[in-house]
Order: sequence, then C-alpha cells, then structure tokens
Amino acid sequence: MTDSDLQVDDIRPFVGTHDFDASRDFYVALGWRVTYDSDTLRVLELENHRFYLQNFYNKVWCENTMLHVAVKNVEAWYAFAKQRFAVNTFGGDARLSDAPRDEGYAKVFYIWDPAGVLLHIAQFAEA
Repeated sequence: MTDSDLQVDDIRPFVGTHDFDASRDFYVALGWRVTYDSDTLRVLELENHRFYLQNFYNKVWCENTMLHVAVKNVEAWYAFAKQRFAVNTFGGDARLSDAPRDEGYAKVFYIWDPAGVLLHIAQFAEA
C-alpha cells in the first residue's frame, strides 16, 4: 500500500433539515446548486465544495451543526446574503447576523438555516 492508495477525494458533512424543501430553497437562494436529489438525500454544491442535505431532523443535532465557509470577500458575501434575505421568506430559524466583524483569525458573519444550522462565513486574515 502506498500513500496514493489513501488519498482523500472529498469530505462531505451531513446536514439535517426540519423542512427538506425549505432548506433546499434556502441554500439554492444563497448560491448552492443541487447535484443529486432524492426523497431522503440531496447533494448541494458551491464552488466545487459539497455537503449532504438529509431529510432528517433532530433539534439538538441541527442547532449544534456548523459549516465554515471560507470566502475571498466577506463584505460582498454579506451584501449578497442581506439581499437574499430581503427578497425571500425562508421560514423556520433562518436569520442573518449583523455585519461582519473581526474575530482575530478572520472577519466573520453568521447565517442560520431554517433548521438552525449555523454557517460561519469567513474571510481569513492576511498573513
């Protein structure tokens, strides 16, 4: 066995939903694309990064799930997200934090999806 035999192609977290279709609509409105769709599982992709949206809900699990999304321009992402929230009613726990703030390691703002999953949208500090 060589190191190339152990190469990892992708890591995809599973994300729960309270309303499977509302969560899909939320992520699609924020730019994700559905690349696989069934009654129980969807693959969502953004800029060649993917996760599984699962038709399963557990309040404690969803409200303790976080996805960290590293971006090049956090201010542009915040403006985009704010505009998406202005024209969409996502329902559930979907909400947007205040403007990005410096947290030392990155400039960050937060988005909660309809099931309470927390998205950290972050632009890493220049080294």
